[in-house]
Amino acid sequence: MSTYHLDRMFEPRAIALVGASARHGSLGAAVLANLRRAKPRAQLHLVNPHETSIDDLSCHRQLSDIPGPVDLVVIATPPETIPALIEEAGSLGVAVAVIITAGLGHGAGSIAETIHNTARRSGLRLVGANCIGVLSPRVGLDASFLSRPVAPGKLALVSQSGAIVAALAEWAFDNHVGFSGIVSLGDQIDVDFGDCLDYFALDNSTQAILLYIEAIHDARKFMSAARAAARTKPVIVVKAGRHEAGARAAMSHTGALAGSDAVYNAAFHRAGLLRVIDLEELFAAAETLAHHQPIHGERIGILTNGGGIGVLAVDRLIDLGGNLATLTEATLARLDALLPKTWSRANPVDIIGDADAARYEASLQCLLRSDDLDAILVMNCPTALASSADTAEAVARAIDTARQGAKNTLRPVKPVVAVWLGEEAQWAPVFERAGIAHFHNDVDAVRGLMHLVNFKRSQDALLATPPSIPADFVPNIAGARAVITAALARGTTWLDPVEATKVLEAYAIPVAGSYKAHDQQAAVDVATRLFTQHAALVMKILSPQISHKSDVGGVRLGLRTPQAVGAAFAEMLETVSRHRPDATLDGVILQPMIDRPGALELIAGLADDPTFGPVILFGHGGTAVEAVNDKALALPPLDMRLARELMADTRIARLMAGYRDVPAVQGDAVALLLVKLSQLAADLPEIRELDLNPVLADAQGVMAVDARMVIAPLPGGPSRDFANTRFAIRPYPRQWERDIILPHGQALHLRPLRTDDVSLYEEFFRHVTRDDLRRRFFAAMSSVTPAMIARLTQIDYGRTMAFLALDAKSGDLLGVVRLQTDANGEHGEFAILVRSDTKGQGLGWALMQHCIAFARAEGLATIDGQVLTTNRAMLKMCAEFGFAIAADPVVPEVSNVTLRLAAAPPVPA
Repeated sequence: MSTYHLDRMFEPRAIALVGASARHGSLGAAVLANLRRAKPRAQLHLVNPHETSIDDLSCHRQLSDIPGPVDLVVIATPPETIPALIEEAGSLGVAVAVIITAGLGHGAGSIAETIHNTARRSGLRLVGANCIGVLSPRVGLDASFLSRPVAPGKLALVSQSGAIVAALAEWAFDNHVGFSGIVSLGDQIDVDFGDCLDYFALDNSTQAILLYIEAIHDARKFMSAARAAARTKPVIVVKAGRHEAGARAAMSHTGALAGSDAVYNAAFHRAGLLRVIDLEELFAAAETLAHHQPIHGERIGILTNGGGIGVLAVDRLIDLGGNLATLTEATLARLDALLPKTWSRANPVDIIGDADAARYEASLQCLLRSDDLDAILVMNCPTALASSADTAEAVARAIDTARQGAKNTLRPVKPVVAVWLGEEAQWAPVFERAGIAHFHNDVDAVRGLMHLVNFKRSQDALLATPPSIPADFVPNIAGARAVITAALARGTTWLDPVEATKVLEAYAIPVAGSYKAHDQQAAVDVATRLFTQHAALVMKILSPQISHKSDVGGVRLGLRTPQAVGAAFAEMLETVSRHRPDATLDGVILQPMIDRPGALELIAGLADDPTFGPVILFGHGGTAVEAVNDKALALPPLDMRLARELMADTRIARLMAGYRDVPAVQGDAVALLLVKLSQLAADLPEIRELDLNPVLADAQGVMAVDARMVIAPLPGGPSRDFANTRFAIRPYPRQWERDIILPHGQALHLRPLRTDDVSLYEEFFRHVTRDDLRRRFFAAMSSVTPAMIARLTQIDYGRTMAFLALDAKSGDLLGVVRLQTDANGEHGEFAILVRSDTKGQGLGWALMQHCIAFARAEGLATIDGQVLTTNRAMLKMCAEFGFAIAADPVVPEVSNVTLRLAAAPPVPA
């Protein structure tokens, strides 16, 4: 349900506390005390059938006794009372219930399941159970049992753990950091991370979002919300259960099955979230993000009065992947005029141990004006020659001067982070009043700065254009599916090597040929044929129970005669039978022996994660793959850029780049292999596991030598769009490709947008007039920038869909329709643009027709749009499709058009 009713939780008009109590030490008393301490704007009601009043507030026996509507109900009563309370709240039209109570259970037959079903029927949202509460400090809402008050601020916190909320609240109180909102999710009966991310992403008072995660329940919803939020503001996540013992503890705490931490890491990276390891690093992130807007570059300057602490800061910066700024001669000359001759004349800018407040102020002003750097770390080591407090005041003055100057220009002030050693009471209040992030040590300060840098990098990556996939890659989906269907029909759960080879060949994945031989004579006969083309063969045992063949003597290399093959067959079956008497031996597989001296052994494959579904694996392959443990994971779907990123996350990537006299591996061939595996996972969801190990890679390309595939039938049968539901990130919706003919006879190909369509857009906009651009974007513009094109082509098929109309002959882009769906999945906003030289040919009509069909299939209730009143052709078309047209109440030059899909007639042909 996403953001439905959450606005009434964070800005309630009336609050009811059920279980309010005057008994000291009780949950109801603690929550009541916090509600009153926060001085909410909302009217506060108490419900307790055993009390007539508590202090100066009267108590109601039940919710229905409260006069007037209630937006938010906070429940702190025993578990057995809660089902009736939820039923009553729903019947009264309450928007949200926050359930503090623990012990509601999990799964079928539990109280949690009962109240979830009850709440769904009435549209009541549930937060919790087993949570510490909800806070919205800007409206005076503290429905929690935290021990400290929370001030208003720019950070949002969403946590599964109440203890983490309490720890952050304590830290924030001591460090004068405020929050725009805090949600303790607890058992996540209803409201979850996806809902809160959607809300805070659009909340103008939230500058950054902090997450504490133990387990994700709805991967698709989370990924869609996280990707949307991370495009607008930094999202920092700390994930518990990085190691197996921690994951077990997380499961017992939340009742959820946590997936592999490496998969979570891949998911966070793909979504653009910034992961931290522990609370200390989360505090550092919070301190920095609470005081600074996103950074515009990544060159870091360091200003210090001590060379040693400056060098340590540089070491930490390099450790974390940061870039130390290089100062130009112009900047060095300006600093020469301000500083003694003994200053460092480099970055770090060491202004010497006797630096006083004036020297700090002048130096910082110079660095703030310089174009050589994007952020500054100011460090101070206390000495008897200068006051730390006076120096802090000087730094604050320099920053304030820069802020005042920035009001008259378009240039933002560079982020400045302070590290002051020594007695905190002397300098911390200065930085707090000035709104400057400050730390006790260089480690936390550099970490904090790097969160700003990494957010910028993630934003840059989101706008990067991937290389195009070769146009001639058209997989034979039907052929591959026939192999799998036949295997499933005979009840097997794995494909034999010959079948696996056919599937790979259907996706143009280079693979060594495989040939079955069930007995010794068949092996000799197959070998005789193969020796006419190959000098040597490899023999491998064929058994559904044996995955690692070499472990049981099930591999023979370098067989050069039919006689050697016959002897090897007998020896292999005897050896394998001795090692694995339980295994069914179906014979052997013969393959040509691939001789590629110097080739690297890689592994590539698919795994099936219980939380995030299909996962792509890449790394260092061979028989020692587990011992080497050099692998990286990524969520599909992949494009060439994402495949390259996956490869770069491994140690073997350095060898792939070439070394000494060994040439570089053909990197594009490896990346394309990974993209093909990604497409295979989308097209053939019956494949649950796939190992290509080893994959030989060198300057000539790649070749899979061994393949293993595990398959399973689809729930509901093969007709169901199972890949769409299994992927945590919605894959390319190939089923929405269409070939159509316009009324005047032109053939078009309609298909969804792809991330590599940038070049199509560039050429398309050259054929769109300024007037048509104004009609589409509601602003005067002479051209469309590359950054804007990048944003238009980087979409999430789960929330944004764009269909392209391509000329069937030339492949030119002629028109685009775009549909943006709200977070609740109920409404969509459309926009259409066609080339100015194609108007009047029915292209816009065809695109709108396709868009409406898609919206219906997605279950949207309405689609709407805004059209300039001067765009009569668009308004006429909307009327013909059944849109209601009304003048915009705020902007008279705009008409609002709305189509109610449930009531609308079928789309006209």
